[in-house]
Amino acid sequence: MWHILHADLDAFFASVEQLDDPALRGKPVVVGGSPEDRGVVAAASYEARRFGVRSAMPMRTALQRCPRAIRVQPRFGRYQEVSAQVMAILRDITPLVEPLSLDEAYLDVTAAVTSERSPRQIAAALRRRVKDETGLTISVGVSTSKSVSKIASDIDKPDGLAVVAPGSERAFLAPLSVAKLSGVGPKTAERLAAAEVRTIGDLTARQDTWLRQRFGQAGPQMRRLALGEDDRPVQVSRERKSVSAEMTLARDTGDPDALLELVDRLSQRVSSHLQRSGIGGRTVKLKLRLADFTTFTRQATLPEPVISSVVVSDAARTLLRAELEPGRMFRLVGVGVSGFDRPEDRPVQPRLTGFE
Repeated sequence: MWHILHADLDAFFASVEQLDDPALRGKPVVVGGSPEDRGVVAAASYEARRFGVRSAMPMRTALQRCPRAIRVQPRFGRYQEVSAQVMAILRDITPLVEPLSLDEAYLDVTAAVTSERSPRQIAAALRRRVKDETGLTISVGVSTSKSVSKIASDIDKPDGLAVVAPGSERAFLAPLSVAKLSGVGPKTAERLAAAEVRTIGDLTARQDTWLRQRFGQAGPQMRRLALGEDDRPVQVSRERKSVSAEMTLARDTGDPDALLELVDRLSQRVSSHLQRSGIGGRTVKLKLRLADFTTFTRQATLPEPVISSVVVSDAARTLLRAELEPGRMFRLVGVGVSGFDRPEDRPVQPRLTGFE
């Protein structure tokens, strides 16, 4: 039996800004690009979240919802510095640490558990050390699996500690919204709700055959996670080669405006993942599938690593325009970034206008 922690820094970017500038403490803070440059929210303090401000929201919308919000331009070098400090604390607790982004990680503390030192005590000590050594709060979920621990860490945020005892996973998950499960996005949640599946417990009552018919192989996997069955180990080495997002259109289209708008949305999703991971990429890729299912990619290599959604989108838009021809119809569009410059190699200095 494993003992796995999911540790997640609370409102990380905004919390760092409030830590470094006492004048921002207790005030609604949003980190992100300017609204004039299509900026979006990278992080919002809990004071701003009370007004409905969320990450990935257009900055213009965020400032409309919370006119008193203080917008702060992001400082990725500083976030990487603090993240490295926190990750060092985690690795001092156990060498089995799997970072997911700058502000969250899984820890396998199985070997550290003894009759005198429980998983809860290890998690509590972790939270104290992070607070004492960085001034930041971190929420921790504790269970026997990655998926349950990740859900648990979000239960009592901010500054929370939630422990799911071995054998109680199913009871813990059952009353929660099915949207809490990894892999269940808004559209999947809508489809499940239409079939009267709203809680994780509702999902466990469905048969694999029913789920497979509607969601393919992902269906039975959703049910296994709903039952608390997750045997994925903590992976110490995780090197991702690219980040991408794509969408199959409901109807084939050759409309340039619709395709360009889709490229913008996909670029924002990619940019959001890049900024959470603290990495920038030099190569922007565009994937296209035509109405006859012909699929091809185009790419452009930029002079410096980028995180900005605007820069990613501008490059992808240029690639798309070269493929637009009268009568040419598209059924899928994808945007990706590769050629990463990682923080451990050298600091990323992205252009941040309008980033996610």
